[in-house]
Amino acid sequence: MYMEKVPVISVVIIFFVLVLLANAIRILREYERGVVFRLGRLTGIRGPGLILLIPIIDKMVKVSLRTLVLDVPPQDVITQDNVSIKVNAVVYFRVIQPQKSIVEVENYLTATSQLSQTTLRSVLGQSDLDDLLSQREKINQKLQQIIDAHTEPWGIKVSNVEVKQIDLPQEMQRAMAKQAEAERERRSKVIAAEGEYQASQRLADAARILNEQPSAITLRYLQTLREIATEKNSTTIFPIPIDLLKPFLKDHS
Repeated sequence: MYMEKVPVISVVIIFFVLVLLANAIRILREYERGVVFRLGRLTGIRGPGLILLIPIIDKMVKVSLRTLVLDVPPQDVITQDNVSIKVNAVVYFRVIQPQKSIVEVENYLTATSQLSQTTLRSVLGQSDLDDLLSQREKINQKLQQIIDAHTEPWGIKVSNVEVKQIDLPQEMQRAMAKQAEAERERRSKVIAAEGEYQASQRLADAARILNEQPSAITLRYLQTLREIATEKNSTTIFPIPIDLLKPFLKDHS
């Protein structure tokens, strides 16, 4: 009877030993760190690789060091020039101090998300619509600097913030389309006027040269006759210099 109880006790002891070892041994990947608390006190950062904990006494919280992508949901924003828009963004950040991300803030993911939303509304509300559309890179840098400054005490580094999409009201889209069309018409008219001006300058220069060289007029006449002859027209025009007609015009007057 005694011999039968010994194996049972041994099995129970072995079982408890295995349970303790399972709770004591942890394996962390290269991008993971473990924040260890011993009886509620922070003892340090462990990992990566194999680490040993004291069962029941030590508690560990795993933290990923990889870059996280946070999608900021669309926010209703009223710009400085009183235009209502919807804007969403994306935030890239990573944990650089795991102990702070666990000790200084309850949930760093939720905290960063809420901070990004409020900062997005605040910064875009201080800008005009034209600045949001034409200076998006500057807006992104400003957002990144503000969010990074607020998350630094949490051990988080914000590497980049990008405004993804700006949704405009339908009436604003129609107004901008009309403005763009008017701008294109203005440019086309300016280009046409510039072409007429350059052509008139060239004609004035040509007239000046022909006036200085009378023989050039005759060469131009002959060139015109050649162009008419190549088109196989039945009518041939002979240009006559006006100087030859001046005596007749004087007698007639």
